[in-house]
Amino acid sequence: MSETEGTYSVKLPVFEGPLDLLLHLIRENKVDIYDIPIALITRQYLEYIEMMKELDLEIAGDFLVMAATLIHIKSRMLLPVEETTDTMEEMDPRFELVQKLLAYQAFKDAALGLKEREEDWSGVLKRTPVEEGAEASEEQELQLFDINLFDLIGVFKELLEKTPAEVLTVTRETLTMKDKMSMILETLQGTEALRFEELFKGDFLRSHLLVTFVALLEILRLGLARAYQEKDFGTVWIIRPEEQPEAEQAA
Repeated sequence: MSETEGTYSVKLPVFEGPLDLLLHLIRENKVDIYDIPIALITRQYLEYIEMMKELDLEIAGDFLVMAATLIHIKSRMLLPVEETTDTMEEMDPRFELVQKLLAYQAFKDAALGLKEREEDWSGVLKRTPVEEGAEASEEQELQLFDINLFDLIGVFKELLEKTPAEVLTVTRETLTMKDKMSMILETLQGTEALRFEELFKGDFLRSHLLVTFVALLEILRLGLARAYQEKDFGTVWIIRPEEQPEAEQAA
């Protein structure tokens, strides 16, 4: 990103890896995990990798290994099936990948179950983001869910696709990531919740949109805000974290 200060790089959270991205794409495309359309998923996986590179995100080697694995499986899927094969593992090049995804999904489901049990004990976090022009009421209270990095990148990709073609202008003004972080935090000061898309209002240059998104990722990483979603692939809200009790601050 030419307009950020220096070569700033955002590290991906260690708990979000290539299997998380694959599961995200499977959910997004609403396909059967036992019958993955490998050509489609491979193409979309590579598009996400390219987007992550454009955002200057630090990509772990595991992502590139998985990309190579997907390409290899895709090439094997193009070969004729040998009639002498006896097992599903030998017949379907996707078998090993599917088993890894199923095991990983089971692990994530177990972790989610523990988290939900903890929330049952401590009280579920609820917010009341309200549409413009709507009046706040108890019926508008929403149950929001944590959103991961790939959900955010997916929403950002959709936003880029809807943005008009970049208008070439000559300007000496630059937008630094630190400047954009300050602007986002100032915007959040005046509200409890903000729609994801509202952070990008008024920006039409792709470079500016990229800087804004990276600035948001850094704010989320630092815990200065949280990102939540109403449902899978639903509205994304950026929310200021509640002030911690004095006892927690002193800890």
